[in-house]
Amino acid sequence: MRIKTFPKGGVHPPENKIAASAAIRDFSIPEIVTLFMNQHLGAPAEPVVQKGDRVRVGDLVAKSGGFVSAPVHAPVSGVVCKVEPLPDQAGYKKMAVVLETEGDEWIDAIDRTTDLVTNTNLTGEEIIQRVSEMGIVGLGGATFPTHVKLKIPPGRKAEVLIINGVECEPYLTADYRLMLEKGEEILVGTKLLMKALQVDRALVGIENNKPEAIDHLSKLAKKYPGIQVAALRVKYPQGGEKQLIKALTGREVPSGKLPVDVGAVVQNTGTAFAVYEAVMKHKPLIERIVTITGKGMAQPSNFRVRLGTSLAQLVDAAGGLPENTGKIINGGPMMGKAIANLDTPVTKGTSGLVILPADESQRKPVLPCIRCSKCITVCPMGLEPYLLMTLGELKRWEEMENHGVQDCIECGSCSFVCPAHRPLLDFIRLGKANVNRLIRSRNK
Repeated sequence: MRIKTFPKGGVHPPENKIAASAAIRDFSIPEIVTLFMNQHLGAPAEPVVQKGDRVRVGDLVAKSGGFVSAPVHAPVSGVVCKVEPLPDQAGYKKMAVVLETEGDEWIDAIDRTTDLVTNTNLTGEEIIQRVSEMGIVGLGGATFPTHVKLKIPPGRKAEVLIINGVECEPYLTADYRLMLEKGEEILVGTKLLMKALQVDRALVGIENNKPEAIDHLSKLAKKYPGIQVAALRVKYPQGGEKQLIKALTGREVPSGKLPVDVGAVVQNTGTAFAVYEAVMKHKPLIERIVTITGKGMAQPSNFRVRLGTSLAQLVDAAGGLPENTGKIINGGPMMGKAIANLDTPVTKGTSGLVILPADESQRKPVLPCIRCSKCITVCPMGLEPYLLMTLGELKRWEEMENHGVQDCIECGSCSFVCPAHRPLLDFIRLGKANVNRLIRSRNK
């Protein structure tokens, strides 16, 4: 099997897949869940419940706020005790629904058996509608509503579906465990996505540091015509959409274009599994796999957890915070963001928490750029990060736009290799936000 990769840039951070051998465990049902209405990209969902209402698992709590949006469903049965703005993970107040758990009563429509279902009479359009109704979003981190990706714009045509099983972020192992434990369900979900997109070819990309997953899915895929498992060289950010498309198909997504412009649609393995449950089991997105890990953790774990569960409870179940904790990162260490405290809930986009020790958490003194060009060498998008940072420091937003700042995928490779410890990604993110503001003002 030829090992593929993307040709431009990339780095090799320590993998630290500490929780890779930890089988997925069902986390206990929380007493309180907090459901934010902005758990996805696009318009926030709109609450359809009021304080005092009673809900069952799977009941609709909030409807879509628009086409690029996703509904929210109750992950527990109980009583609505709050419908009000609450501080989110960034500390900003956002609309949320808080449920107090009373038992575990599910709506009748959900098939709770573990029996594998492989066939459906639903049409492609009906599959997309079911995915939309069940609130499925991209579970690789971006949380883009899945039904939007499946509706191909007029004049374009999908030719290949790519399932992203790379999980190239250090520490995170949720997708890896899911591939080992729910491989067949992932492949059925892949067939459903293929039917929705009207394509007859799917590629499952997995880095070759996961040989058990490659072998397992390769054997299962023999029963599913059109699905092929492809081994990828270990290189970060292999899981980036554009990098994955280039590695698997040889096609390059042009600047400012989307994957479908080169005939590709990318979905995460967790998303494929969620699509299986939505279509075949009529189960909304009410839970997901979350990795809780770190070098000092007593019991690094992969949990199947109801959305809205407090992150503090998950950390306690994994042994609690080590005494030398210096930073808590929501997501992986390369693209994730530090959070100030654990009093915040699991959302659809919570792939994991990484607990870093103090000696690995402190930023080193920022030194002048030594013009070594390492940041340029490792940039998978062919940008000039040192220049973008300088323009960001000077608030020259239009020049940042002209130098392609919007093509940055925020992988952090530039900051990772910088010998002067310059906060390249911080200023690039600042620049992207201001450039987007400029573009919106032009389009008014």
